[in-house]
Amino acid sequence: MSSTISLTFPDGAERQYAKGVTAAEIAADISTSLAKRAISAAFDDRHWDLQWPIERDGRIGIHTMQDETPALELIRHSLAHIMASAVQELWPDTKVTIGPVIRHGWYYDFDRDQPFTPEDLKVIEVRMRQIINRRERVSSEVWPRDRVIDFYRNAGEPFKIELVEAIPGDQPIRMYWHGDWQDLCRGPHLQHTGQVPADAFSLQSVAGAYWRGDSRNKMLQRIYGIAFRRKQDLQQHVRMIEEAQRRDHRRIGVEMQLFHFQEEAPGMAFWHPNGWTVYKLLKEYMSRRQQQNGYVEVNTPLVVDRTLWEASGHWEKFQEHMFLVDVEAERGEGARINALKPMNCPCHVQIYNRGQRSYRELPLRMAEFGSCNRFEPSGALHGLMRVRGFVQDDAHIFCKESQIESETASFIRMLSTIYADLGFESFRVKFADRPQQRAGSDSVWDRAEHALQSATEAAGCEFELNPGEGAFYGPKLEFVLTDAIGRDWQCGTLQVDFVLPERLDANYVGSDGEKHRPVILHRAILGSFERFIGILIENHAGRLPFWLTPRQVVVATIVSAADGYAQEVTRALLAAGIRAEADCRNEKINYKVREHSLAKVPVVIALGEREVREGTVSVRRLGEKQLQTAPLIDVLSGLKVESLPPDLRRSGTAPY
Repeated sequence: MSSTISLTFPDGAERQYAKGVTAAEIAADISTSLAKRAISAAFDDRHWDLQWPIERDGRIGIHTMQDETPALELIRHSLAHIMASAVQELWPDTKVTIGPVIRHGWYYDFDRDQPFTPEDLKVIEVRMRQIINRRERVSSEVWPRDRVIDFYRNAGEPFKIELVEAIPGDQPIRMYWHGDWQDLCRGPHLQHTGQVPADAFSLQSVAGAYWRGDSRNKMLQRIYGIAFRRKQDLQQHVRMIEEAQRRDHRRIGVEMQLFHFQEEAPGMAFWHPNGWTVYKLLKEYMSRRQQQNGYVEVNTPLVVDRTLWEASGHWEKFQEHMFLVDVEAERGEGARINALKPMNCPCHVQIYNRGQRSYRELPLRMAEFGSCNRFEPSGALHGLMRVRGFVQDDAHIFCKESQIESETASFIRMLSTIYADLGFESFRVKFADRPQQRAGSDSVWDRAEHALQSATEAAGCEFELNPGEGAFYGPKLEFVLTDAIGRDWQCGTLQVDFVLPERLDANYVGSDGEKHRPVILHRAILGSFERFIGILIENHAGRLPFWLTPRQVVVATIVSAADGYAQEVTRALLAAGIRAEADCRNEKINYKVREHSLAKVPVVIALGEREVREGTVSVRRLGEKQLQTAPLIDVLSGLKVESLPPDLRRSGTAPY
């Protein structure tokens, strides 16, 4: 057996090394400069610690801090360890659990009797920077499982023992140290703590978290941190967080009197008149767009017997997220278990199955603004963004396999124009393939994935892979919007399903006179009205497009002599289809303008003695300081066009 291995570098060059060589040694062989700058390696597309031995031929590349993705992973991973080390230096009785990297940073869960305070976070940050400045060497070893368990038993770390015992098989365990502090970890890591940028991280918050995410387990304390390669990147992210707080839809929802939540109905929105106006306008717009694209609308029951959910496969895969209802059967037959529907697809198949279908009816595009309920953990609820009761803009396209390509292209065109109408000019597409837990055979999944990928490519739509994130019955496209401050929101989906038609015995008679299974394309554009309205509010910072604004115009008087004219102007606006109201209170105009600006009213018309005398109006737009004075008829004409939804504006059709 050869004692040397051949390694291929990104430029195509090959070099021979002794078996067991480390990436650190390879970097040093290339140049002294690279050895100093190296932080990790890529070996056959796996992120590789500089200390790990390489035992076989392969491809290798050396990472430095200029390689953003691996650098951020290492920085954030190392900071999780450094934070845990700092906590145990400050409070030695604290027990450590897990500390993974997440988007923009990391978290670590601790078992400590005393709650962490905001002041504690500042103290921890100071100690972390001391550890970074100590430039503690990072090292790793691979131990047998029994030795690891003995080590943690002697260290008094019961959570680590449980983690080790939960690892399947009997493979050895990798252990990491920086200085004298140790953690169980797969790696890789930086080579010493001094490689972490000391001015580019910040501890953000503390939250409760059950051990291993199970409410039956002990409640731990989770500290969140964020980190970047450069101080300016951290500062930019902090500004984004501050801007996100300013745009928080929950706060703006109160200011605009749109909705509220309360403990008696967790995860369920109470829609106020203003909010329900937005909801109805969005629903009416979506209904028109679907009708224009050949959809028929249906409505299905809210409560459905478990037998249908069992037949569809949702009972097995989705039961933990379903609200169950005990219903006493008639004539003493005993109790039956029903469920509030968490999705609409099995019910749509029931409509499809009523009567024999012909190939001439396909594609059949069936849409529903379906009211759904899902049991989300109380800790996961977040305003409109994560709710238990919601309405989906749901649709299912029953089609032949040969129609998948054309229906996919048609759907993407429709989705693109809807997003543009709502203020999102571009989006990204992810292709999510088979999850670990799924229904249907591998051969069925092969067909479905090939069909969806081919259809997406034929539609000229570029996509990135999202491995293992498909629905349990089929692969899907995920449509990701980026809002005004750079956050991503996955909203629309298109899923190819060969499984449900088989399970629920859907068929059609083909041109050959034989029965065939249709394919079901599950699709949504907004996702849920609740969440999408939350996204709209935050994207526009409450300044919704004029046609969606619940209170479009307030006619405010400067003097009481203008009260009669204010009512006349308001009636004219209402007759033109503009949502308007008069404000004739005995308050100063500046007070009225501030109040209506806080409520995000886009247009305030101010009326004083001059406007009454001349028959004009003075218009102030939200965010502008100057008033524009013009004849009422000219203002009416402009606002009338502006108040039309985009699809009606394009067609020149008025809804009144």
